[in-house]
Amino acid sequence: MSRGDTNPAEARRDTLRLDKWLWQARFFKTRSLAATLVSKGRVRVNGQPAARPSRGVGAGDVLTFPQGRAIRVIRILALGERRGPAPEARMLYDDLDPPAAPQPGDDGKEEGSAALE
Repeated sequence: MSRGDTNPAEARRDTLRLDKWLWQARFFKTRSLAATLVSKGRVRVNGQPAARPSRGVGAGDVLTFPQGRAIRVIRILALGERRGPAPEARMLYDDLDPPAAPQPGDDGKEEGSAALE
């Protein structure tokens, strides 16, 4: 195989900076917040820690990162063109571990707090 030949399995895929994608998908209010979290090593791409906010991500990649008190696990479906409204941003990913819905009668108190009353 000569240098000019390309293997279809190794064809370049479209990617976007990790920090920019997290911001466009509305997981973070600012791109710098996303970049800070990535720089601290708190974001994993396909199970591997992402060391740089400039790391390229694309469709099919699985991201794991903390958001508030929850750990988010999402699969990228699309890169997006802009930071649009929330319904548009929701179309960019598939939530692999959706947050648990509140149970009926759950008033937000932690378990075991009744013993303290």
